[in-house]
Amino acid sequence: MANKTLTRMDLSEAVFREVGLSRNDAAQMVESVLTHVSDALARGEPVKISSFGTFSVRDKSARVGRNPKTGEEVPIKPRRVLTFRPSHLMKDRVAIGNKR
Repeated sequence: MANKTLTRMDLSEAVFREVGLSRNDAAQMVESVLTHVSDALARGEPVKISSFGTFSVRDKSARVGRNPKTGEEVPIKPRRVLTFRPSHLMKDRVAIGNKR
């Protein structure tokens, strides 16, 4: 398994090479897309990217947790969490990658 992490710069470079925009325009385009996605999620809207997956925000209620070291009960505050559900195409593509 590769230890390389895909970064914004990598995405910008891919847009530069494949679309033919300038490096500056490619970086601005990637930044714009990521801003639109994060703004929608911050508003609580789901983001669905066809053949990739769906990002959504879930509200988790307050509950009582337990410190695994001491066994002491600890209250966990209610919070919003980001979830990702991959599409079947993405699941299949990842599974094929594992067989190589």
